[in-house]
Amino acid sequence: MKTNAFSLIMLFCITLCLPIVAHSETQLSYATFFPATHIQSKTAEAWCEEVKQKTQGTVEVNFFPGQTLVKAPQIYDAVVEGIADIGFGVLAYHRGRFPLMAAMDLPLGYSSGVQASQIANALYEQFKPQEFHDVHVLYFHAHGPGFLHTAKTPIKKLADWQGMKIRATGNSAALVLALGGTPVASSITEAYQAIQKGAVDGGMYPMSSNQGWRMAEVVDYMTEAKSIAYTTAFYVVMNKEKWNALSQAEQEALTQLSARYILKHGQAWDSADATGRNAFLEHGNSIISIDAQEDEKWRIAVQPLIQEYITSVNQKGLNGQVIIQFISSALSTQ
Repeated sequence: MKTNAFSLIMLFCITLCLPIVAHSETQLSYATFFPATHIQSKTAEAWCEEVKQKTQGTVEVNFFPGQTLVKAPQIYDAVVEGIADIGFGVLAYHRGRFPLMAAMDLPLGYSSGVQASQIANALYEQFKPQEFHDVHVLYFHAHGPGFLHTAKTPIKKLADWQGMKIRATGNSAALVLALGGTPVASSITEAYQAIQKGAVDGGMYPMSSNQGWRMAEVVDYMTEAKSIAYTTAFYVVMNKEKWNALSQAEQEALTQLSARYILKHGQAWDSADATGRNAFLEHGNSIISIDAQEDEKWRIAVQPLIQEYITSVNQKGLNGQVIIQFISSALSTQ
């Protein structure tokens, strides 16, 4: 009995000496479709790591890249339903669902990811659209100028679009149609094989995809039409119940952190564009720069698309002209 008592006392003392392992009070899941190696995944993962630091360890975010938790088109709904607590997805995969923010994807002549990301958040803050009522918006970001990439057939003038099947989503699909091509809907995760197999003749995407999604391996030409350069806006949103369950201090930490990451994501897009451009050229591909006269033809060709957007959102109770003017003004000043 004495031996047993002594053993219990020793065990108690050893237990007191063991380090206390701290566990975060709140565990959150974060889903995206970008692969873990992509610069945007790395940027998002850095945000997750900073959350733990900024909340002194009370909130921990577990990162799930590459569709390991949710498939790309389902990310937003997965956040609404609580399957993922935080989601980083693309608005273009939900055509018609976010009418106000869809204006970001119009071919208005974006010049960089930083510019596009700042405008996307300014647009949201200016109009606070009800289309995001079912989530808590953390922030938006957007890629650099999107251009036409083709395999085998170069596109040098407007007439060359005829008969071309081009992978595009959201407003970029309408852009292809306005220019005379045939849009084929598919996610960026499917675009490589679609072009490689000849199911489509090319795709609309930013230069970053030439490296991040290895698209430089399957295309031959990129046509720079700067006046109609489009972007694609991405959302980072959080489940409302999980957001409301956070303390005020935790919410403030996430809000301040998210504001900083608008620029970080924009810079990451621009860095990836530079890398993608180099990868494109290293594969022996060619960049086609159209002259000012031809560029103006392309700009005129897409004006009905912009007017169509204005008309469609007016029917939904929004002021399309004001939305376009806001973006155009921001483009001219940034």
